[in-house]
Amino acid sequence: MTQLEYARQGILTDEMRNIVENEKIDKERLLDDIAHGHTIIAKSSLHKCMPAGIGKDLKIKVNANIGTSNYCRNLDLELQKCKAAVKYGSDTIMDLSTGGDIDMVRGEIIKNSPVPVGTVPIYQAIVKQPDVALITEKDFLDSIFRHIEDGVDFITVHCGIKKDFIPLLSSRIMGVVSRGGSFLVKWMLYHHKENPLYTHYDEILSAAKAYDVVLSLGDGLRPGCLADATDKAQLAELGILGELASRAYEKSVQVMIEGPGHVPLDQIKKNIELQKQACHGAPFYVLGPLVTDIAPGYDHIAGAIGGALAGYYGADFLCYLTPTEHLGLPGITHVIEGVIASKIAAHAADIARGIPGVRDRDDRMAKARSELDWDTMFSLAMNREKAEALKQESGATGADVCSMCGDLCSAKINKETRAGYKTI
Repeated sequence: MTQLEYARQGILTDEMRNIVENEKIDKERLLDDIAHGHTIIAKSSLHKCMPAGIGKDLKIKVNANIGTSNYCRNLDLELQKCKAAVKYGSDTIMDLSTGGDIDMVRGEIIKNSPVPVGTVPIYQAIVKQPDVALITEKDFLDSIFRHIEDGVDFITVHCGIKKDFIPLLSSRIMGVVSRGGSFLVKWMLYHHKENPLYTHYDEILSAAKAYDVVLSLGDGLRPGCLADATDKAQLAELGILGELASRAYEKSVQVMIEGPGHVPLDQIKKNIELQKQACHGAPFYVLGPLVTDIAPGYDHIAGAIGGALAGYYGADFLCYLTPTEHLGLPGITHVIEGVIASKIAAHAADIARGIPGVRDRDDRMAKARSELDWDTMFSLAMNREKAEALKQESGATGADVCSMCGDLCSAKINKETRAGYKTI
């Protein structure tokens, strides 16, 4: 049985108990949220990992993308990235490998990841047979079945792109920026056939249900620049994703919906509201979103700005961006920077949403700062190593204060004068 089926019967699973304990949510509320498709639990029955609860009434989760390419096929490096991402707070990992022995890479990442792992199975089909003329519908389906049977916890499937939507792309600047989506469009144009992931959706549902794998319904027509945001192509696909979510619920399969990557600040709220309405309140998984197109090298910051606002308005799951977005494959340091940026965005949104207990750490940090308790400050920092290194570089090592204000430090002066606050 799937988590959705258990919830509908009022049965609290071990995975649900884990979330109740770690997120301090009422068990009846969690059961109701899962039963109505507003929350999912990412954990395949084949993968021994910590479950990730994503959705209504829960803290916003963060995903980190890793994986090989034709330019870098170093498995050890990807495993180090996985370890670093989890250390700094990533709730899930996605293996987007397209280079080398991707079956072996995927297997090792699943084996070594203590958090749920997601993939985009269509990459498997493309890597195996890059010639669009030769790839078959069966090739696409076989790649999906292979990933599910290998133990991934959630898969991105671009089932919502329909052949009729392709003409809507003619007015775009960037066209299709999704790797999987672009190949499916190319395949449909060449073969003059409908998207096989749409026509074979029932088979995909059956395969996912067998091991309780979450379907992440991919936005293959997501906008790749601000000018293309919230256009007819994006919204047409969103409508189909809502229909596909309903069909998944009928089959007791858990789903979440993927959302746009480039969205102006003033359109983020509208995008969240449209998704929640069209997709029946299903969890929303967004890439960033990026709020400007001119920040290469700093896209993790542009994405964190959009992610904080998206989270506040109702997004449930943030896919990180790294400083190398649009530029190249991220290194370990870039992965850490990307995770931290998205964690800041998620945490800020959770505070604004009033999630119980989320601000406690901030309040402890404030108290430690007021007392110039550096050890406690470092222990509460999202990246302790970086904070300690920057303090050391400042030249005030061992001092009560930092090198910015020195003896004019307001916290130091407050400590000296606090006793007199009530005497005037």
